[in-house]
Amino acid sequence: MASSENGGAFVAFDRVQKSYDGETLVVKDLNLSISKGEFLTMLGPSGSGKTTCLMMLAGFETATHGDILLDGKPINNIPPHKRGIGMVFQNYALFPHMTVAENLAFPLEVRKIGKSEREKKVKRALDMVQMGDFGGRRPAQLSGGQQQRIALSRALVFEPELVLMDEPLGALDKQLREHMQFEITNLAHQLGITTVYVTHDQTEALTMSDRVAVFDDGRIQQLDAPDTLYEQPKNSFVAQFIGENNTLHGKVEEMKGDTAMVRLDNGEVIETVPVNVKNVGDRTLISIRPERVEIDKGRLSPDAHTLKAEVMEFIYMGDIYRTRLKVAGRDDFIIKTRNAPDQRRLKPGEMIDIGWRPQDCRALDA
Repeated sequence: MASSENGGAFVAFDRVQKSYDGETLVVKDLNLSISKGEFLTMLGPSGSGKTTCLMMLAGFETATHGDILLDGKPINNIPPHKRGIGMVFQNYALFPHMTVAENLAFPLEVRKIGKSEREKKVKRALDMVQMGDFGGRRPAQLSGGQQQRIALSRALVFEPELVLMDEPLGALDKQLREHMQFEITNLAHQLGITTVYVTHDQTEALTMSDRVAVFDDGRIQQLDAPDTLYEQPKNSFVAQFIGENNTLHGKVEEMKGDTAMVRLDNGEVIETVPVNVKNVGDRTLISIRPERVEIDKGRLSPDAHTLKAEVMEFIYMGDIYRTRLKVAGRDDFIIKTRNAPDQRRLKPGEMIDIGWRPQDCRALDA
């Protein structure tokens, strides 16, 4: 996927590898193309390689092998300050001895931009994040959310085409974090900026991104739009890592076209979509999302498969009820049902029938 093959990608990683000790690869043969104006999130657990990829793109780390291209040109040997990339970190990295306006003017001074032009750009960047009246304050006089807004406007002040964000909302409380998620996404799309965002927060990745690259063990496990990633995980790591997921274990008993019959460990046979199982006799992990499971027979389609379940726990969560069940010998099966006037309230110890459509059930690697 060299520059001629990456479809005019704005950012491209071409067979990139990274090792810190010459032996262990923390990034393994990464090929990734990011379009101009795209909001791409690198998501994964600690140590999965996502932050290392961001740091190589920023220029703070060098690739051990392969090329990183920006607008078709290799940037491996270009120092960070000459790449023209905006950066936003979790710890804001604002200069405490400077006012907000001085913090924003600093990257413009470095780029030798004249005073009146600087003032214009600083004002515009502050207005972008609704902080126009705060230019004279120092960072210590601002709340966490305000400091993060200033860090964001400083990354945008010199009008970069690419902005990198490393866990920028990690230090904020839940409500403010959710508010800032929408603010950042809207701003990025409004300005047409290409954004590469790193997080380990799945909800953040799903709500903010055009596409999400799920990292594990130095490789991209799946790269897709958020809804595809959630509804159609390609392996058991992605299914488990993204959102809440139910798993049942079994063995493939029959393969026919685009369905597989799986015998669960308790002897029940169910119909599934085979994703990465190929042969009869393969062990498999069945994946079903909690909100795809029905407890009301009237809502089940005629082809739905039903199983007996014992209610272990029934929790009221405001907008939904979360029920933990014992199903096929496992007592960690979760279903989520909408809080509606006609919704049944279940009691621990109650036996119920549950079911789901075969197309909502995926046979993944064991």
